[in-house]
Parts: sequence; structure tokens; C-alpha cells
Amino acid sequence: MLYRAPRGTLDILPEDQPYWRHIYDRIHHICALYGYRQIETPIFEETSLFVRGVGETTDIVEKEMYSFTDKGGDPITLRPEFTAGTVRAYIEHGMHTLPQPVKLYSIGPAFRYERPQAGRYRQFFQWNVEAIGEQDPAVDLEIMSVAWQLYDDLGFQNLAFQLNSTGCPQCRPNYLQVLVDYYRGHQEHICEDCQRRLERNPLRVLDCKNEVCQPIIAAAPQIMDYLCQECAEHFATLRGYLDELDRPYTINHRLVRGLDYYTKTVFEVWAEGIGAQNAVCGGGRYDGLAEELGGPPTPGIGFASGLERIVLTMKQQEVVVPALPAPRIFVAYLGPEAKTEAVKLAVELWEVGLGATLAFGGRSLKAQMRQAGKLDAAFTLILGEKEIEAGQVAVRDMVRGEQVEVARGEVISWLRQRLSGG
Repeated sequence: MLYRAPRGTLDILPEDQPYWRHIYDRIHHICALYGYRQIETPIFEETSLFVRGVGETTDIVEKEMYSFTDKGGDPITLRPEFTAGTVRAYIEHGMHTLPQPVKLYSIGPAFRYERPQAGRYRQFFQWNVEAIGEQDPAVDLEIMSVAWQLYDDLGFQNLAFQLNSTGCPQCRPNYLQVLVDYYRGHQEHICEDCQRRLERNPLRVLDCKNEVCQPIIAAAPQIMDYLCQECAEHFATLRGYLDELDRPYTINHRLVRGLDYYTKTVFEVWAEGIGAQNAVCGGGRYDGLAEELGGPPTPGIGFASGLERIVLTMKQQEVVVPALPAPRIFVAYLGPEAKTEAVKLAVELWEVGLGATLAFGGRSLKAQMRQAGKLDAAFTLILGEKEIEAGQVAVRDMVRGEQVEVARGEVISWLRQRLSGG
């Protein structure tokens, strides 16, 4: 039987690792610039955390969660997103006593059972950023700027925000009633999913991708016309900051995101290069989530970005990334007696921090030299009976094709000088 990776999962092969390392490096650098500290929460949590936090009627909870009962009989779910677990940690560890907002970020795998497509997998890696404990619209701007700076730093083209407000518990119910009344007049013309959402989660009808629903969505009432004064002022202030910074954005009345905890600001960052799936990240404000999870009323805002989609966009936009460091020294030997000395020399090189590759097996010196060439070694060290007796190492400069004899006790300093450009 030939095994393959499960559907919706991805092997990240060595040739793709430079993209991932570069992204990780830039994430850590940018989060440090803004004062965000890394947190790691468990890959699995109690199922009820996500049911309460994400929302019982969301597609994530109804269709996509990997849930099971563990050997202790407890209902457990592999995390489908990070925010609920991060807010749980904020409450559990008393982070409300820290200077607010508490600014956190995470990188790791998440799991959703959904239809795999370009840049979307069932096991996927996310970069997640949260600012918890402050309602100031300037925090919204900061969170959005963290996301923007990564994509700009990576060289993404034609960046722009998609922006909307989903209101709050004071003004949203009135809008939902208007929206439901409007859809009741078109119920026979909408898809089955929208008919179901209309009963259980009406805001989600605006996010429908079914072609038959598009004209109805286009003519639907817009939540902007129903925001309370607080929500309207919050949104206007945020837009003012974006205008001052000349950050391009589009008011997208259909943008509601797929999680029930969002309030006020919701946003996405769009970039050129990934076809119909334009969004490279999405997030928003969740001012009621902490209270829903049993904590005190605590505002918060955050976003998540799938790393696979970032890598895909980088490839499509032909972003050049730094190569990963590789050993520049190859240690070859001629004959079994010289192999012991070659092993000792390789270990000495590793212990002093010089990257080296040791030849294995009983291959001929010619075959070992071919391997050194394929590995792009800068220098090949050759040990044979003659070199051992003379207390020397033959060093082949693989670029120039020149070979010299270096005293065994001086070979490390000789290599350091040459590799440093001396």
C-alpha cells in the first residue's frame, strides 16, 4: 500500500522552507516592533469553548470542527481558530491586571474540515494577532497596520483593505430585523443555505457566494444606515486614521466574516495574485467574547492570516526570499583508515560552528567529489593515508578548482579566514 498525505494536508518540503523561514523571521520582527509578545495555547481545547466563542450556528461549528471524545470521556476539539483559546488564556491567567491592551501573537497549526482549494487546507498554519483590553479605534488601526506591514515587507503588490462595521448588540438587532424582513420578500429566490441562515444566523446571508443570491445581496439594506452613534463614531474615527495615512480601503457592505464574536470593525487585507481568493488575512473586533467565555466585559480585536496562502502569493508574485544557510565544507576520505580521521575532523568543524557535510558509505573519491559539487560546497577537505602521515589535509577550492595542502592543526583557522572573505 502506498500511503499519501491525508486530503487537505500539505507536506512542506525542504525546497519550500526558505519561504516559511523568511515569513517567520519577518513576523517575529514586526510583532516586536509593535510590542506584541508571543503566546502558545494548546492545539486542542474543550469543544464548548469554540461552540460558545465562535458561535453555535457558524459553519465552523456546524460543519468544520474536528471534534472527538478523549479517553477520559471529555469532548475535545482541535482548534479551528486561535482567538477563543487566546481569550481563554487571558481570562484564566488574570491578564486583566497587566497594562492594557495586552498584545499577543501566535503561530501554529489549526484544523477545519472544509473543501481543499488553492491556499486552503484542512490542516493549515496561522499567524494570529490579538490586542485585548482596549476599545480605542487607534488599536484597530494598529492591528491593521501590523498585518499591512508584513505583506508590504514581503513585497506584495496592490495591497488594500476591505472594511466594514457589523455594529454592536445595541444596534445590530434592529438591522437584523430589517434584513430578515427584506429577505422574506425574496425567500423563493435564494439558495438553501441562505434560507437556513436566515433562520439561524441572518448576517451570514450577506457572505453567500451562490450566483443566484448575488442580485438580492446587492440590493439588501446596508448596516451602515443602522449603526448606533457609538458604532458610527468608532467607524468614522478609524476611517479618518486610514485617510490620514493614505491607506487604500474599500467599504465592503458584504463583509461580515464567519464568526459570531465580531462586533464593530471587521476587515480583510487583499493582495494581487491569488485569483478569486483575494484575502490574505481577515479579522475584526470582538468586544463581547471575553464575557461570553465567562470573563468580565473586555474589548478586543485581532486578525488571522494563513501562512500557506502567504507562501502561495509570494510564489505567484515572484517574491525572492533568502536561501537558508547550508554547509560550505565537504569532508571526503580515501580508504577505510582515513574515514576515522575524517569523522574526527567533521566533528571538530561542527563543534567550532563551521557547517560541514561528511561523506558516508564506501564510495570512491571521485564519487565523493561529485557529491560535493552537487551540494555546492565551497571547499572539500580530503584525507588519505598520505595526508594523515604528513599531518596535513588536502583542501580543494571547488570554485577555482585549486588544491592546496594545509597543516592538520591549522585547517580550521585557514577555513575561517577563507569563508569570512579573508
